[in-house]
Amino acid sequence: MLNEERRRKILELVQSTGRVLVKEVARSFGTSEITIRKDLDLLARRGLVERTHGGALLAQPGGLLDLALQEKEKLHPKEKARIAAAAARLVQEGQVVILDSGTTTTAIARALSHFKNLMVITNAVNIAAELAHTSAEVILTGGTLHKNSASLVGPTAEESLRKFSADIFFLAADGFDLLFGFTKPNQQEARVNQVMAEISKKTVAVSDSSKFGRRSLARILPVSSIHHLICDDKLPEVAVSALRDAGVEVTLV
Repeated sequence: MLNEERRRKILELVQSTGRVLVKEVARSFGTSEITIRKDLDLLARRGLVERTHGGALLAQPGGLLDLALQEKEKLHPKEKARIAAAAARLVQEGQVVILDSGTTTTAIARALSHFKNLMVITNAVNIAAELAHTSAEVILTGGTLHKNSASLVGPTAEESLRKFSADIFFLAADGFDLLFGFTKPNQQEARVNQVMAEISKKTVAVSDSSKFGRRSLARILPVSSIHHLICDDKLPEVAVSALRDAGVEVTLV
């Protein structure tokens, strides 16, 4: 295989999965890790990928794109299902739960559908609809509809949330970085999430490992403000150690 042909195939792989790991690509192409690192470095210089520890992510100029829910649903569905199942195990009957907007939190809503005595507060229109035919009591915030995420945002959403107190808040960030924290591409959504954290006893971030090392426009919370992270088992060990050192409980699924 010619060098450019291999790089083109690597780029196609990044575009289809959102991320690649050097070890996996080297094994798949039957070449050395050094060669793959050089390929990724070259693709990064061309602005096509973002290099990360041990691999690369698809480059998205100007920060992470504000993708529609329908597009996000196609990304990492198996990981999201495992994360949702682990999140549901943290919930007890009789609790008040806040679900952020997002595809992972939508999966959590489905995982909570068997609960008999639960109150769910959400700013996500699709999550409210998901729970409409379950036993859960659902409170939907008011606000302005942000169509990409089907979420309600703005001062009305923030003020309505401040009237409540919750046991656990499940946060679905679009990116998380050990230094900068958890982020989203929309500032209004980030502000709503901040209020959700303020009124909750416990904040649990739910995010697949493709989000690690990525920053979006608006910071929601620093790492130190998160109590627990549920992620798939591809999260690098260096990140797991750093998070635990910062006092964050980490569950890998």
